[in-house]
Amino acid sequence: MWQQVIVALIVVAALVHFCTKYLPAALRKQIVYLLSRRGFDQNKLAKLFNTKSSCGDGCSSCGSCETTPAASSDASSSAPLKRVIMLRVQR
Repeated sequence: MWQQVIVALIVVAALVHFCTKYLPAALRKQIVYLLSRRGFDQNKLAKLFNTKSSCGDGCSSCGSCETTPAASSDASSSAPLKRVIMLRVQR
């Protein structure tokens, strides 16, 4: 009996770890939203799932309502940032 309880706890812990680390951000935000509607603390869930709390409710704390990105707010940099991955071929 105790072995089954311990195995169940380990499986639940592994599932929570998988959900908090490897799920896409959109799914994590939906999970936080659904669990917060069920009565769980939204701030703690957002911290656990590595998302920002109250995203999408219009409070502008998550930055989803902003029309201009923060990187283009500088007047000197009007072009978007380009990231180049340098590859070194070994033959």
